[in-house]
Amino acid sequence: MNDLVRQHTALSETDLEWLHLLVSEWQLLSDLSFADLVLWVPTLDGTRYVSVAQMRPNTGPTSYQDDMVGHLVPRGRRPLLDAALDEGRIVREGDPEWREEVPVRVESIPVRREGRVLGVIARNTNLLTVRTPSRLELTYLQSASDLAQMIAAGAFPFPGQQVDMDASPRVGDGLMRLDADGVVTYASPNALSAYHRLGLASDLVGQHLGTTTAELAPSRGPVDEALVKLASGWAPRETEVEGNGGVIQLRAIPLKPKGTRIGSLVLCRDVTELRRRERELITKDATIREIHHRVKNNLQTVAALLRLQARRMDSENGREALNEAVRRVGSIAIVHETLSQNLDERVEFDEIADRVIAMVAEISPGKVDCRRTGRFGILDAEVATPLSMVLTEILQNALEHAFAPGERGTLEVSAMRSGTGRDDARLLITVLDDGCGLPEGFDPQRAGNLGLQIVRTLVEGELGGSFDMVASEPRGTKVVLDIPASPQK
Repeated sequence: MNDLVRQHTALSETDLEWLHLLVSEWQLLSDLSFADLVLWVPTLDGTRYVSVAQMRPNTGPTSYQDDMVGHLVPRGRRPLLDAALDEGRIVREGDPEWREEVPVRVESIPVRREGRVLGVIARNTNLLTVRTPSRLELTYLQSASDLAQMIAAGAFPFPGQQVDMDASPRVGDGLMRLDADGVVTYASPNALSAYHRLGLASDLVGQHLGTTTAELAPSRGPVDEALVKLASGWAPRETEVEGNGGVIQLRAIPLKPKGTRIGSLVLCRDVTELRRRERELITKDATIREIHHRVKNNLQTVAALLRLQARRMDSENGREALNEAVRRVGSIAIVHETLSQNLDERVEFDEIADRVIAMVAEISPGKVDCRRTGRFGILDAEVATPLSMVLTEILQNALEHAFAPGERGTLEVSAMRSGTGRDDARLLITVLDDGCGLPEGFDPQRAGNLGLQIVRTLVEGELGGSFDMVASEPRGTKVVLDIPASPQK
C-alpha cells in the first residue's frame, strides 16, 4: 500500500498513516457486512482510482476471486465511487452487478479524515446465498452500518488505537451489542459461552455488562470501576478478565454513527486454553533455565574440587593434568551459564569464545597476546557445548607447546560464517599462533595427545566437521576447523 499510495496519489504521510490504521481495523467491517472491501484512492491527476488494499470476509462468500490491489479504474466507470468521493456520503443506489453469474450488491463508503475525503471503500456483497437473516445477522448488519457511518464521518478508526488483529477478538469469536447505558441487547452464542466459562449462570441479554463482568472477575479493589466502564463500552479499550478458572479477552468499540454515542460493540474471545499453554511454556522455560543454572553450579563445584586436589599433588605432571581438567569443565560451565540466561536453547557464542580465551590465557599471563576476530554468531546448545571444549583444547595446546617459558607471542582466533540459511550455514574457525611451529613429521590426525584426541572426536564425530593443523608462514601453527553451524540430524 505504501508504494501504491506514494506512486499514484497526492496523499501525505499522515494521510497514509490514517489509511494504515483503517486497514488494520477493517476486517471487523468486512465480517460484520458479510462483504468484500476494496479501498480506492484517487490518483494524483484526479482522472483515475487506484485500489490500494482489499479484504475478504470470514463470515461469508467472497465477491472477488482475483486480487484487486493495484488495479487502476478511470473516473466515470464506477459512478458510485464518484458520488461517494464528490458528495462525501455513503452511496447505496443502483441495481446489483453480475460478476461471473454471481449477483453482487455494491456500496461506496467515503473515507474521511479531518474533513477531507481521502478515498472510498467499495463494499461488495455476494447475493448468491442471500436468505432471511437471523437475529445474529441482523445485529451484524446494523453494527456494520453504524461503523460505515463513522468511517464516512471520520470517527473511525480511533486515532492512537491501532489494533493487532491477530491477537484481538474477531467477530466470530463472540459479539455483544450494548445500548447507550451499557445493557446487553444481543449476545452471540460464542459470547454467551465465554461468559459461562467465567461462571455466569444466566443469560446476558438485559444485564449491564460492566457490572456483570466485574462481579464475575475476582475483586480488584479500585480497578473494578475501570473494568465496569471498559466492559460497558464507554471507550475503545481491550482487557482480559479472569474468573472461575477461565480467561476471556474483551474489546470495546463505542458506536457513534451520528456523533452521539448510541451504544457499543464488545467483542470477546475465550482464551483460557491459550493462556494456560503460555503459562506452561513460561514454567517450562523457567525450569530449563534453572536446570542449566544448577548444572553450571555443579560443574563449578567439580572444578573447585579438582583445583583443590591439584594443589595437594606432589607430581608436577599430575597437577597440570588436573588443571587441564579444570579448564575443560570450566568451558562447559560457561555454556550452561549462558543458557541459564536465555529463553531458548541458543547462545551468542562470541561471548562464550571471549570467556574461554580469557580463561585459557591465564596459564600464560603477560606473555602471549590472545584475541578474537570475526563473529561466531548465534549457535544451538548442541553445537556450542562441544565447540567450547574444542576451542579450549586447541588454545590450551597452543599456549603450552607453541611458546617457550617467558616467550612473547600472539594467538588469534578468527571465525567466519558462510551460507544464507540456518540449515546450510557453516563455521570456518582458524586458530593462528606465531610460535615455534609443528615438530618435524607431526601428523595431527594420528597424534596421541589427549587434547587432540578430544578435538578429533568432538569435531568429526559430534559436530560433523573437519579438523586440520598445518604450519603457518613465516612461522607458527594454524589450526583450521570447518563445522556446520547447526546440529546434524
